[in-house]
This record gives sequence, structure tokens and C-alpha cells, in this order.
Amino acid sequence: MLGVLVNTLTVIAGSLVGLLCKRGIPRKLTDAVMIGIGLCTIYIGIAGVLKGQNTLILIVSIVLGAIVGTALDIDGAIARLGGWVERRFPQGDGKTSVAQGFVTASLLFCVGSMTVVGSLNAGISGDNRMLYTKSMLDLVSSMMLSASLGVGVLCAAVFVLVFQGALVLLSGVLAPALTDAAIAEMTCAGSLLILALGLNLIGVTKIKVANYLPALVFAPLVCWVVSLF
Repeated sequence: MLGVLVNTLTVIAGSLVGLLCKRGIPRKLTDAVMIGIGLCTIYIGIAGVLKGQNTLILIVSIVLGAIVGTALDIDGAIARLGGWVERRFPQGDGKTSVAQGFVTASLLFCVGSMTVVGSLNAGISGDNRMLYTKSMLDLVSSMMLSASLGVGVLCAAVFVLVFQGALVLLSGVLAPALTDAAIAEMTCAGSLLILALGLNLIGVTKIKVANYLPALVFAPLVCWVVSLF
């Protein structure tokens, strides 16, 4: 768990630095940075989607994820939690919500082969090197994200701890199921959500991305079912 704790602490540290820097940044510059972050997010999403190997798995995962996520109203739950945080830590810019920052940062920090493989390596063999490398990347990313998206990025540290911690603790059980193909499809589904987040950030769409989060669970499951035939 050491690698997970280090990653969580780097996200917290980077987010705090970004929040402190944000106070001295003019609104005009913040808006420009926001668009830049949105464009970079779109690029990251497109690059990740191309790692998928089976379009049918992506479609089924997204559809099932949308059904479950909408039924559970995940977006509404995160929005309500974000509203509670905002009332205690007002951002003052009126441009971004805590929920938006939380979902954006959580996906960017936790979707990808480096997260999954690094956590599995840490749990199975105690090798934290990949998580340490990821921590340095997340340190820089969290600084930039929190400067534009606010305190929601700091809250994403909790998701990093829970998600990666669960992968480490359950690594012995999950490793056989999380094959290279399954990780690729999970990355593909998550990257599609990241692409949607990018479109939201630049104001093109207002997609309730959080309602599609269960797709990250369905992707490896569907991949496993397909492998049986």
C-alpha cells in the first residue's frame, strides 16, 4: 500500500499548491487555462480510446454503464456531495463545480494501464516503482488541474486512495481477470469518458459523465465473457 499512499499524498500536495497559485491568477488567464486543460483532456481521451481492440465491447460496456449509472443517479449523488463541499469551501469563480473537478481528476488519475498494472504489481510482488513514477506525473497534473478546476481535484485524492487501494488489496483475485486485453478495453471505456469530460470543459456539451462510470467495471467483465466464446 506504500505506493498508493505516496500517490495519494502527491495528489494532495499538488492540489494544494495549485489552489494557492490559483488565488493570484487573473480571471482572464484562468479561463484561458481552462480551455487549454479541456483541449488536453480531449487529446488524452482520443489517445486512450485508440487502445481499444473491440468496438463491440466498448459499446456494450458504455450501454450497461449508462443504464446502471443513471438508475443509481451517480451524477446526482456526486453533485450533491460537491454542493456540500462548495458550501464549506466556496471557489468563487462560478465557472466550475467541485463535482466537475472531482470527476475529471479522478478519471485522469485512475484510468489507464499504469494505474492498474502498477497497483497489481504492488499487491502481488510489492513492486511500487510504477506507482512511484505515476505519483510524480500526478503531482504535476494535480497542480495544473486544481489551478483551473478548484478544490474538486483535491477531493479526487480520496478516489485515488480507494480505487488503487482496492486494486492492491484484491490483486490476487483480480490479476487473472485483468488481462492485457481487459485492461485495454477498460482504458478505452475510461478514455471515452475523459473525452466527454474534455468536451464539457470547453463548453461544447453537458454530458453527465459520472453516470457512465460503471462502464469501467463492465468493460473487463464483458471482455472476459467474450473470451469464453
